[in-house]
Amino acid sequence: MSVVTRARPTGTSAEASGARRPASVRRRGTAREAKRASANALWGVVSIIVFVCSVFPVYWMLNTSFKPNADVISPTPQWWPENFTLRNYVTVLFEPARPDRANFGSSFMVSLAVTGLTLLICLVFAFIGAIAVSRFKFRGRRQYIIALLVIQMIPGEALMFTIFGMVDSWRLLNTIIGLTIVYLAGVLPFTIWMLRGFVAGVPADLEEAAMIDGCTRTQAFWKVTFPLLAPGLISTGVFAFIQAWNEFLMALIIMQSPGSYTLPIWLRAFQQATQATNWAAIMAGSTLLALPVVIFFLFVQGRMTGGLVSGAVKG
Repeated sequence: MSVVTRARPTGTSAEASGARRPASVRRRGTAREAKRASANALWGVVSIIVFVCSVFPVYWMLNTSFKPNADVISPTPQWWPENFTLRNYVTVLFEPARPDRANFGSSFMVSLAVTGLTLLICLVFAFIGAIAVSRFKFRGRRQYIIALLVIQMIPGEALMFTIFGMVDSWRLLNTIIGLTIVYLAGVLPFTIWMLRGFVAGVPADLEEAAMIDGCTRTQAFWKVTFPLLAPGLISTGVFAFIQAWNEFLMALIIMQSPGSYTLPIWLRAFQQATQATNWAAIMAGSTLLALPVVIFFLFVQGRMTGGLVSGAVKG
């Protein structure tokens, strides 16, 4: 009887096949890493282009604010202020008021008062409204949420004559209260909708766990839920602040007296039809107008992330 045995692969052939397999795997891994590196480099270039496009207008505004007006209107662009001057800032800060133009100080105080009132009242009512639509079920809740969205679709220009008539009938033209009410009507719906997402993202189980540990419902809300909502309040506060500080159209309609101008209306007065526009002074005024927004954001941006996890850990 003959025994047929199969030939086993020799060690050399087995090692060769094993060596070929890792080499192909290495080649695929190298190609994948090269592709990933190319994609990262491409996205890096795109990010740099977006960053430059975003920062360049701000740089050009600052650059123009330190130039004489003659250099600004020159056909040859200057990438750096060759004739550096602070006269534009002196002009916008200390120029005396005229019948058609208020000074910077009074306009700044009006903008600060209107924005502060709008921010404070908006956060209070938006917080209450967001809690109501997120944590409670009541009749008309869905219609209320839909109404918040529909209101945002109506442009302000379509309502300006109606708003002017209402404010005029209330005898609130050229008053901080009248402009604050108008700003609240425009900012509050979206602020409630924005804050509603933060409230819905906080589980109600956290409050129930705190109540099991002995807290009352009020204590559980203020000690557990409210710290988690702090970043949302700050984010919506930043939105409300920017909207109220930079708003132009409604302020132009409501505030008709130079003594009640907000900063955007005050800045518009530098452009006149009968005189040459002082673009350097306008850029200096624009820089001063944007500075409070930057300071406010730098002040609150640390608190936007500081409260993300506070209150979620027991102990």
